[in-house]
Amino acid sequence: MKSQNSTTIELKDGERIDDLQRNGYGIIQNPEKFCFGMDAVLLSGFCQVKKGERVLDIGTGTGILPILLSAKTEGAHFTGIEVQEESADMAKRSVAMNGLSERIDILCEDINKCSGVLKPESFQVVVSNPPYMIGTHGLKCESDQMTIARHEILCTLEDVIREGSRVLKDKGRFYMVHRPFRLVEIFDTFRRYHMEPKRMRLVYPYVDKEPNMVLIEALKGGRSRLTVEKPLIVFESKGKYTREITDLYGY
Repeated sequence: MKSQNSTTIELKDGERIDDLQRNGYGIIQNPEKFCFGMDAVLLSGFCQVKKGERVLDIGTGTGILPILLSAKTEGAHFTGIEVQEESADMAKRSVAMNGLSERIDILCEDINKCSGVLKPESFQVVVSNPPYMIGTHGLKCESDQMTIARHEILCTLEDVIREGSRVLKDKGRFYMVHRPFRLVEIFDTFRRYHMEPKRMRLVYPYVDKEPNMVLIEALKGGRSRLTVEKPLIVFESKGKYTREITDLYGY
């Protein structure tokens, strides 16, 4: 099989290529293991990557954020770091399939050692869609890959923020999607690592429901001032996305 932009790519058992509806790009995924969700898509729309900037994605999974950001922005180079070999392998093959090997690097490394593998203060932007759940909270019978992606087993919120702070340049920006119930902890951790929350947007599944996601931008070395953007509503009714989701995010 192949994407619009490249040569034939071999798929392994259980894998498929999903169309990203951007630049003819596709992504290799295994639905029995783990597939990206709307949180990654919304984060890619919330991020502001300027022309020529270098971007690091901590916990890239199958590479969805670097691929989407390469399509949506004029960033110069994107690096994804992922500890799980199977996910990193799919990400590398997706990058090659889309003809993006000169613009995106995928590293299979321990996320806790980002600042040892990568040069300190070498990125203008860090992004992350980290595991949301603490320990075994909400743990279900899942594949190992799903469990690691959803639960803080191999890395914690503090690990992600600490390592992101170390590789960010001064006044660099950190973008994250997470769960609202951990907002106090998220803000506290950002500030302990010299990053100031600057912009936040809550995501609601329906207008009359509680928010189930939060998008956050923090600035390394920034001053205290937070802008809370208007709520983002995902569904107008069951199975029908709001116009903002379809028009602005292209979901």
